[in-house]
Formats: sequence, structure tokens, C-alpha cells
Amino acid sequence: MEQLPVFVINGFLEAGKTQFMKFTMQQEYFKTEGNTLLIVCEEGDEEYDEKLLSSTHTTIKYIEDIKDFTIQNMERFTKDVNPERILIEWNGLWEQDKLEIPDIWFINQMITIYDTSTLDLYIKNKDLKAYMGKMLINSELVICNRADNIDEDILSTYHLQIKAMAPNAEIIFEGEEGEITGDFSINLPYNLDDKKLIIKPEDYGVFYIDIMDRTEKYDTKEVEFTAQVVRPEGIGDDVLITGRRAMTCCEADIRFLGFVCNYRGAKNFKNKDWVKIKGKIKVEVNKQYRAKGPVIYADDVLLTGPIDGLVQF
Repeated sequence: MEQLPVFVINGFLEAGKTQFMKFTMQQEYFKTEGNTLLIVCEEGDEEYDEKLLSSTHTTIKYIEDIKDFTIQNMERFTKDVNPERILIEWNGLWEQDKLEIPDIWFINQMITIYDTSTLDLYIKNKDLKAYMGKMLINSELVICNRADNIDEDILSTYHLQIKAMAPNAEIIFEGEEGEITGDFSINLPYNLDDKKLIIKPEDYGVFYIDIMDRTEKYDTKEVEFTAQVVRPEGIGDDVLITGRRAMTCCEADIRFLGFVCNYRGAKNFKNKDWVKIKGKIKVEVNKQYRAKGPVIYADDVLLTGPIDGLVQF
């Protein structure tokens, strides 16, 4: 049997999930001859119009408790509706990693929606930020609505915080009239116009997020920074992974943010060594990234002392 695509819409209550879904359902690209199963996991002020549901062949199923979001119930919904696709309006206070789906379903896309006017609360509250991290980690698109009259520097800060938790996502800020245009890239603590970038320990997180987000801007730049060594089995005699451990949202979500580093003599270093790397960045396809990414061709890799603490954002 052909697998059914699932589209998950994340966000806290009153973030605008239902409004986004209603807008999408009225677009030409949404139309299909088959049935759509819409699973709503929390009800806000916005409601779905019966005429809209009928015209789009959409059937709603409500789930009020995460305990009821079971594979058995989802299989029953599938049998009842015979859908061509599934939309899930997920409850933002349900842990994203608890989402289980039948084998016949597959996650096609995850979208996260925030009310920008309340983002400061979410980011500064460690419990809410933990929920943010789980809903963002696999998101491909993040829409921050109601962003009118918010200073561009603040939006840049939000961009950094979200990018740390959703490294592969496109981030869009929207106002009442649609997308807000502007440069919401990170305020860098170094000058990207310099030929050589000396990255201070406290700036490593910003450096990592920006180089992964705007990789081409770093091509051919000389760089110097301190990091820890990881040498996976079979990586090769002349390759290191150099990086640092970072807390992107909470203590439960600690990741290693590292770069591929080519260096003749890499085999002489061992896991957990702290080193200072001096070299040149080249943007190229690399099997460690499974895509194009920044590869550092090092001239010097020198043993050094450790840096205390985790990278934080």
C-alpha cells in the first residue's frame, strides 16, 4: 500500500496554527481530489468552517489527550477517512518526540508557528524553551507571525535562538501585511570582511550557526579557533572533527557542533583532545556533512588547554 504523507503544524496555543491551516486550505496548491484527514490536538479561539472542510474533502478528528494519540487510533482514523494525506495540528505542550505514527504514514514536512510578540517569554522560560527545542529540531519551516513593530535587532536575536534549535529550517517573520523583509542574520562579533577570522571561545556558537546558515560567505576565509577533537572510527588518517558541545535549548539537548578538518597528521590526535586550529575554510561536498559544507584545511593543529563550560545561545 502506498504510504501517506503527514504534515505536522507545531506551535503553542493561540500561535496561529488554525489560522495558518485555514489559509492554506483555501489555496490552489492545496486542492486535491482525494480526502484529507485533519487531526486537531488542541482547540483555540479559531474554528474550522464546515463549508471549507466540505469543499476540501477534509475530515476532522479531535484528540484531547496525548494518551489517545496512539498508532491504533491513527490506524482507525485512516480506515474511517481513507485519506490521501494527513494534517496534524499538534499541541505545543505535548512533547514532539512522543509523536508515533503508523507504518503506512510518513512525516513529509514539519512547520512550526510562533506568535513573535510572545517569543521572549518562550525563550527565557527554560521549561517552554525545552518544548520549543523538541518541536523545532525537525522543522523545515518556522513562521513567526505578528512581528509588526518589533525592532530588527530583536528579530535578529530571535533568528539566532531559533536557528540554534532548528539548524535546517527556513525562518520567516510575518506582519499583518505578509512577510517582513530585512536582514535578520546574526549580529556577528567579528568582521566577516576580514581575511582572517579569529573566533573567541565565547563566540563559537554564533560562528557555528552563521557559517552553517550562510556557508558561501565563509568560502576561502582563514580562521582560527579552539575546539575539541572527535575521531570516529574509519574517518581516515588525515581527518578530524573539531567542535564543541552546546546547549541549544535545555540540559537534555546537548549537541556537538563540529566541523570537518583536514590535517596531515590528524591520526596523532585522540578523542577529547583540545586543540587550536589555524587554517582555511573551503566550501565543498563532504561525506561527513552528507552535503556541501565548510571544510577546514588546517595548516596548524596545536594541543591546548580545555575551555570550561558549554556553548550557549
